[in-house]
Order: sequence, then C-alpha cells, then structure tokens
Amino acid sequence: MSLSVPVAMGYVPLGMVFGFLFVQAGATVWLALLASVLVFAGAAQFMMVPMLAAGLPLASIALATLVVNLRHIFYGLSLLGKLPHQPWARWYLVFALTDETYSVLTTLPAGTSTRQMVLVAMLNQGWWVLGTLLGALIGSQAQVPLVGLDFALAALFAVLAVEQWRSAHSATPLWVALASYAAAQLLIPQQALLIAITMCVLAGMLLPKTVSNDDTPKEPVP
Repeated sequence: MSLSVPVAMGYVPLGMVFGFLFVQAGATVWLALLASVLVFAGAAQFMMVPMLAAGLPLASIALATLVVNLRHIFYGLSLLGKLPHQPWARWYLVFALTDETYSVLTTLPAGTSTRQMVLVAMLNQGWWVLGTLLGALIGSQAQVPLVGLDFALAALFAVLAVEQWRSAHSATPLWVALASYAAAQLLIPQQALLIAITMCVLAGMLLPKTVSNDDTPKEPVP
C-alpha cells in the first residue's frame, strides 16, 4: 500500500477526469468503467474520447493506441529479468505495466516476491478504476468543470522521479535526461520530447554501466 499511495494521488483524480470526459462524450458509465478495466492505458484512454465522439472506426483507434504505447516495448524488455515465472502473474504484469507501475517495480529490490509485485500492479489499476467510476458518476449527473486536475500527472511524475533518483546508484541518468531535454528544447522545441528520448537511449547504449557494491560478483568461498 505504501508503494502504491503516491500513484493513487495521481491516478484517482486523472481517472476521474477520464471518466467524466468519457461520459460527457456520450458513453455510459459502465462503458467507461469497462475501458479502465480492460484497456488500462491512461494516455490512450484520453485519446479515445475525441476519437469515439467523432465516430472513427475501431481499427483507427487500435492503430493510434499501438503508436502511443510503443514505449512499453522497451519497458518490458528491461523488466524481463524481474517478471515472475508464473504465467498468470507474468501476463497480468505485462498487461498492467503503465509508466507509473514500471517506475515503482524498477525500484523494488532483487528477490521481491511475485505476490508483492502483482499487488502493486493491482492496486495501481484499482486506483485508476476507482477514479474512473467516480468521474463517470459525476459526469452522468451534472455538468462539473474539472479544471486543474491535470496537474496531478505532473506532480505524480515528479514524485516518481525522486524515488528513482533515491534508488539509483548514480545521478548520471538524471543529469543526462535534463541535459538532453535542454538541448532538444534549444534545437527543435516542437519535437523536444522525442529528441530528448532518443538522446537518452543513445547515452544509455554508449555510457559505461555503473556497478554497485551489491552487484559486484563475489569470489566463491573455497
């Protein structure tokens, strides 16, 4: 629960915004809830709202969702060594691997139990579903402006960045990320995020990996 509470601070209000907008676009409460249970992809769910309202075909929505979530390929590859071997747990963690859940899972120490990993992912999805339900119920009953709740996402990522910094053995990734975005903002502001991500990936491939004392191979005891 303590690992999931920071995520709840962002997921509940943002889930409320999604549920509210989804219902306001003409969908029903149960459909909004079903989307958060079966789709569970924050950015893609927000993208669905205007696309569904415009009556776009399902194939177009599926393709747009695939493009938005391509980053999860790299998330999954970096977690291959941590994912549990039990099929049900492994597949659920693959499904529930949001940005925030990935950030929490990567801070867990080696040897973390499958139960704890799955519970973290389930709690995180539970917060999103709860927020969706509350927002959908409000949206179906009244016209309430949800102004300012979008800041919760920025605050959530700030908290997760601090947790990543604390668990890291070196501050190099943080400084590389800041320098990459600053350079990209100066060069091509319109595509700053994409360029910064590309620069960070290249830096991760070229910079030598730092090994902590805990990861240093130990000589076998005779």
